[in-house]
Amino acid sequence: MDSSINNRKPSEIFKAQALLYKNMYAFVDSMSLKWSIEMNIPNIIHNHGKPITLSNLVSILQVPSTKVDNVQRLMRYLAHNGFFEIITNQELENEEEAYALTVASELLVKGTELCLAPMVECVLDPTLSASFHKLKKWVYEEDLTLFAVNLGYDLWEFLNKNPEYNTLYNDALASDSKMINLAMKDCNLVFEGLESIVDVGGGNGTTGKIICETFPKLKCVVFDRPKVVENLCGSNNLTYVGGDMFISVPKADAVLLKVCFSKLRYFFSVTLI
Repeated sequence: MDSSINNRKPSEIFKAQALLYKNMYAFVDSMSLKWSIEMNIPNIIHNHGKPITLSNLVSILQVPSTKVDNVQRLMRYLAHNGFFEIITNQELENEEEAYALTVASELLVKGTELCLAPMVECVLDPTLSASFHKLKKWVYEEDLTLFAVNLGYDLWEFLNKNPEYNTLYNDALASDSKMINLAMKDCNLVFEGLESIVDVGGGNGTTGKIICETFPKLKCVVFDRPKVVENLCGSNNLTYVGGDMFISVPKADAVLLKVCFSKLRYFFSVTLI
């Protein structure tokens, strides 16, 4: 029996299978990452002050003895993906492996200046991410967005009706906005000649405040849903305006559209919400 597909070479077929399985099991990567944040592991290692052994880690986590091996497997998997570093036996006084933070997991330590844990928690929230299980139904619904198909409301309306998710979403955007501190260094030329700028979807103004502090002569308008900005106070060169970006935005010399969820948020904004 011929096992080839359209006369493909076995190497091509196996390569295609690898691509298929890589995408099919991609959720394991994100769920493992979510697990590490839920278990507060980045903070535990950070507070420990040095690489933490498996026995110390499971003791702090109060993990049942029957699940210790599973914790070890998850930690090794996360280390394979670059979130932790496994310290070898030669570097330790005993023979037990230990785990240290990497640059990626340092960004997950809650309470630090640059922490993206809220972003991970929001994107991987089961209520929100479950919407992507409804892509087939969404395709056939002429007047409904993906979130409306799953949640019963468009994303913005859902957030307005559910304060806890509104907080989750805005905390995620705020955590991402703090990263702009790094991007603002040595970028004066980008803002040269501008007198005003509007940050569309600016949330609680984290990015706007950074811009205003860096360029005090530049007037910045933070534009977001009325529910988001209604209780926020501006400053001399920072103002908050509520509205609907799909209808109109305040006039300014430039518009800032920061990609907060990377491809995911772009996907939300352009096609699904």
